[in-house]
Amino acid sequence: MSLIRQLKARAANGRPVRVGVIGAGKFGSMYLSQAPRTPGIHLAAVADLSPTRAQASLARVGWEEARYQARSLQEAVRTGGTFITDDAAAMIASDAVDIVIDATGSPAAGIRHALLCCEHKKHIIMVNVEADVLAGPYLARRAAEAGILYSMASGDQPALIAELVDWARTIGMEVICAGKGTKYLPVYHQSTPDTVWGHYGFSEAQVAGGDFNAQMFNSFLDGTKSALEMAAVSNGCDLVPPTDGLMFPACGVDDLPTLLRAQADGGILQQRGTVEVVSSLERDGRPVFRDLRWGVYAVFEAPSDYVRDCFAQYGLKTDASGRFAATYKPYHLIGLELGISVASIAVRNEATGATTSWSGDVAATAKRDLKAGETLDGEGGFTVYGKLMPAADSLRVGALPIGLAHNMVLKHDIPAGRAVRWSDVQFDASKQAVQVRREMEALFARELGIATGHKQAA
Repeated sequence: MSLIRQLKARAANGRPVRVGVIGAGKFGSMYLSQAPRTPGIHLAAVADLSPTRAQASLARVGWEEARYQARSLQEAVRTGGTFITDDAAAMIASDAVDIVIDATGSPAAGIRHALLCCEHKKHIIMVNVEADVLAGPYLARRAAEAGILYSMASGDQPALIAELVDWARTIGMEVICAGKGTKYLPVYHQSTPDTVWGHYGFSEAQVAGGDFNAQMFNSFLDGTKSALEMAAVSNGCDLVPPTDGLMFPACGVDDLPTLLRAQADGGILQQRGTVEVVSSLERDGRPVFRDLRWGVYAVFEAPSDYVRDCFAQYGLKTDASGRFAATYKPYHLIGLELGISVASIAVRNEATGATTSWSGDVAATAKRDLKAGETLDGEGGFTVYGKLMPAADSLRVGALPIGLAHNMVLKHDIPAGRAVRWSDVQFDASKQAVQVRREMEALFARELGIATGHKQAA
């Protein structure tokens, strides 16, 4: 039975899926716009540090004020309304919520909420890729032990890539490479909140007239978001990250099966079974023909001459050999598609993509020569960007994850382009996010037989 038919059945039986959303920003707001239109879904609560902001988000996406005036979760359940709160922990603990969506974007908050979901047996949809890459392999194990689902968020690119990979493997194809598109030039790695609008082509008037967060936009431009998303795909799809970061080749959809092959097969990849992000810009700034800036893809290989001939007979775009082909989706609608994850968990008990291993990590990497005494300002800031690397390499060098590179003071000078290490910074070992990350590192280092060589506190 289809998802929508099962949701309608739940609605008819008076058993809607009760959902709690944490974070009423862009992603959360896009889901909030669709939830009332989906049968069998009850948006029981929205938690945000600013309830006023949450109310404004609901109004902006078209909710009538009467729908979100419930004074408690219990009242929301009784009346079918929505409770606005600043207490995410209480919302997670309540029996009035079945599925929790973390759309905060804060790594520390995401870890805290995921662990609370484990404690209170609530399925969690982790929109928060920052938290997922920082500690997702650990959180996924904790969720499995608790008997809950820890899911990627449909509509976000990692989940959509995981869907393509699953499709290809399920029909017997070997996935050679999977990833997404973005706008990229090498100079973007040095972009800061002061230069980001020029790269996007936004005028001062446009920025002044809209809801623009320079550091958030810059995290997309400087390569950090791409690295985070490809680490999530690597960890959820049994794909290996490149050893020296993403290459961001300029590539349109027609060239995917030609370019994104292993070097031994005539392509640019170090190996089969990897991830990569393709740029919508040539290195001289010209637009790529039929670019995939907003989309996702998977390249796969025909396992036999018979299948290769089928590719040709049914018009599949392939490389010159006819063996390699690609499937792609040219867009993603982020929060507008999140209802697929909610429905999949509620009626099929299946995650829409899930972390299964620790294969990829994202290291805080110096944007410029950094000096001892400087304070790191994290994702999208002035000091560091996130670079994708194999998790085993991250463990060996003691790389500082980008998700923790906030408000840490450097003890040593760091040359531009080098990963910052735990040994390079002063940090508070008592913080939950730090503790969880260090515990995850120790766990996987033991399993992989890797000596990390860094101290447990500083």
